[in-house]
Amino acid sequence: KRSRYYQALLDIDLLQKGQPYDLLPPTFIIFICVFDFFEQGNYVYTFKKCCLENLELELPDEATTMILNTKGTHGDISKDIKSFYDYVNNHIVTTDFTKQIDDEISYLKLDTKVRREFMLMEARLLDERREGEAVGIAKGKEIGLVEGEAIGLAKEKLATAKRLFSMGLSVQDIAKATSLPIEQVEALQAEQT
Repeated sequence: KRSRYYQALLDIDLLQKGQPYDLLPPTFIIFICVFDFFEQGNYVYTFKKCCLENLELELPDEATTMILNTKGTHGDISKDIKSFYDYVNNHIVTTDFTKQIDDEISYLKLDTKVRREFMLMEARLLDERREGEAVGIAKGKEIGLVEGEAIGLAKEKLATAKRLFSMGLSVQDIAKATSLPIEQVEALQAEQT
């Protein structure tokens, strides 16, 4: 779903208000993963929309999502991509391509404006994560309270049923009075005797 979200953000930013959608350029969403999300061993997973009734029929929306698996073991990739994977996994510079990447990263780390923006982004992400956790905890407490009330109510009904048995009421009357299923009241009666 993150891929879909990024695609939507891209598409919204690519058109000005009132522009026709046919001005949308081809887009690529690329994820670099240091784990094999699909556990198939591919170096690259490329996704385009296709028709389920005819898998050879592709929707020509020019949107592509690629997942680069740095832990992949098979598939055709270029020497530069392989060296990029080695760089991501082990921070090893083996080609001019990874040397350029390493130089750019070193430069960006020294750039105080970029560092500040990165730190602000990390802080925003941390805030969002904390907000999400707080919402999750609140929701969990709410569910727990509802479940706790249901358990408490069930125990209360059983206690009432036991008292009504001691007063000599019938199974049917106890079931009506407590809203318990007759089967449960009969099982309780069997326990009592």
